[in-house]
Amino acid sequence: MTTIPSLVIGIASSSTERRQLAQMLGGTETFLIVSSAHQARRFLDLVRRPAPVPPSGGESVPTPAGPDLAVDSDRRVLRWRDREIGLTPLEHDLLLCLVGTPGQVWTYARLHRAVWGNDHLGRGSDIHSVVRRIRHKLRRLGGPATIHAVRGVGFRLTPS
Repeated sequence: MTTIPSLVIGIASSSTERRQLAQMLGGTETFLIVSSAHQARRFLDLVRRPAPVPPSGGESVPTPAGPDLAVDSDRRVLRWRDREIGLTPLEHDLLLCLVGTPGQVWTYARLHRAVWGNDHLGRGSDIHSVVRRIRHKLRRLGGPATIHAVRGVGFRLTPS
């Protein structure tokens, strides 16, 4: 039987609280202190699954619309020909899911698990908000792809 070492994750928003928490956890074998629940979820998500690696081994993932539209994970930007636009961490992660499986529908639950690291609860306004921002950025770039909603199911990235 293998013993898995324990890990304590503490959440403290200020540097003073982080110092106090570190002192309290000083006798713990392994601990991690983060400033928000979002950071803790991102860490746990990284532990559960490795970060997506672009298929070419390079820095960007081409989209189904062709090699001119790509997600650059190193710099967290969406690139279309010679134009670029920055992506938030959530926009990047959601777009990377859709780009990695061209034309395939990602359900709300699957997207929520992959991007937020937890099960989908509620009406999905969080996913819709991120998709709306990505669509806007795709339009600003004039890119040849868009995110299509599959009513009641989820989303997919397809050529415009």
